[in-house]
Amino acid sequence: MVYKPAPTIAIVLLNWNGQKFLAQFLPSVTANSIGHLIYVVDNHSTDNSVAYLQENYPQIKLIQHHQNLGFCEGYNQALRQIRADYYVLLNSDVEVTAGWLDPLITLMESDATIAACQPKLKSYQQRDYLEYAGAGGGLLDRFGYPFCRGRLFNSLEKDEGQYNDILLVFWATGACMFVRAATYHQMKGLEPAFFAHMEEIDLCWRFQNKGYKVMYCGQSEVYHVGGGTLPASNPRKTFLNFRNGLALLYKNFPARGFYSTLFTRLVLDWIAALKFLLSGHPADSWAVLKAHRAVWQNRSYWRQKRAEQFGLDLPNLSGWFNGSIVWEYFIRRKKSYRELKFKRFTSFRN
Repeated sequence: MVYKPAPTIAIVLLNWNGQKFLAQFLPSVTANSIGHLIYVVDNHSTDNSVAYLQENYPQIKLIQHHQNLGFCEGYNQALRQIRADYYVLLNSDVEVTAGWLDPLITLMESDATIAACQPKLKSYQQRDYLEYAGAGGGLLDRFGYPFCRGRLFNSLEKDEGQYNDILLVFWATGACMFVRAATYHQMKGLEPAFFAHMEEIDLCWRFQNKGYKVMYCGQSEVYHVGGGTLPASNPRKTFLNFRNGLALLYKNFPARGFYSTLFTRLVLDWIAALKFLLSGHPADSWAVLKAHRAVWQNRSYWRQKRAEQFGLDLPNLSGWFNGSIVWEYFIRRKKSYRELKFKRFTSFRN
């Protein structure tokens, strides 16, 4: 029998002015990750984060950037310095649980074509409910709008064990993403032009285009605060989400049906901008328009990125919803994943 050494796992937290979260959540990470490497990557914080880590967690490896590189390039540059079989990209506002690593690593070790996976993501504040950023696994509709099993827009399901399964999904949450290191580097990591938000969806789309799988494992769960860096009401977050969402579609959507889909997405975004304006959020409305302008101004870059994609047909992508989640939620009033009726989804591959 050939001896196979245990895989090496690097748990990597990206921090920017998050001393409060480090103090609150690092104890759960260190207590429940014994025997594994833990890194904190500091994105040029101006609070007391670095001094706090050096004083209280000298065993944690610290990587310091000399400027705020954002989520994407902050991770990309740090992970080039870390040698491990698997990376766990973990937000600093996540509480992990006993045994959280084992089910996910066991799953990834069972199939070399699994590039990324995530655990069940639950709300730190309402611990019986799933959490916005990843819930029971990430899905994507035809117009590039992400949603999750257990979360449609702001409607969150109570966790009653309905997502304790293991399933192919479209994307794994960046709040707690397990990724095969060699594959991450093969794909050149996260898209740096995104800076932050939607970057994990883009990466998972690229994984699938190269024939890799993205998985959800409900046998592990963690608790996420959410909005730790930018709250949901922040116009900067609105800008990033709409800019990156449009760029995501432009960059990855295959040729067939591309222009009609892109036009529909633009119209839906304009409706969202109008809704922001009428509901008393003019800054968010303006952020949507600025997002579209930013994609247009940088169109040569996104055109080049699009040319680099393999572009699998959409029915070959796991977790792809060939419809509009906006229509289902706002017009048909479907408020939960289970109401969408599974037959409306392309089949998940086994």
